[in-house]
Amino acid sequence: MVISRDRYLQRLIAKKWRRSYISTPLKYYYSDVGLRNARLNFRQQEENHIMENVLYNELIVRGFSVDVGVVPYHWKTKENKTIHSQLEIDFVVNKGFQRYYIQSALNIDTKEKREQEIASLTKVDDSFRKIVVVKDNIIPRMDDSGIMYVGIEEFLLKQVEQL
Repeated sequence: MVISRDRYLQRLIAKKWRRSYISTPLKYYYSDVGLRNARLNFRQQEENHIMENVLYNELIVRGFSVDVGVVPYHWKTKENKTIHSQLEIDFVVNKGFQRYYIQSALNIDTKEKREQEIASLTKVDDSFRKIVVVKDNIIPRMDDSGIMYVGIEEFLLKQVEQL
């Protein structure tokens, strides 16, 4: 088995920090969203997929290494049975010693939707910045958990460090 240098380093880091960072779901992003739509015969034109693809392309252009994150989550039922599941973080981005967790959400207009979108971010127990990017043009704000909410336009126009 041949392992790229980046994957080798990720495994070393994962072992050191005892995180299952390597077992992430496989996702594909297109460098040209128009070609993506043509390839899919203009069938899957959901805004959330296109927005996520645009964010991915922007992060790559900015020089970040982009991965999908998985956070293991365990809880007990009323019958005291342990349930194991995984929560996904859309983007775990790295550049040098900088790391950001970024969640793409079309909207967070209800409490339930907001909690669904930030569930994975609240389970990450480190001090790296956590950002939720929404479609609407909102005033950037930070909640009590330290999660930053920003509109996609603001995100695309500013560097992540400036948010």
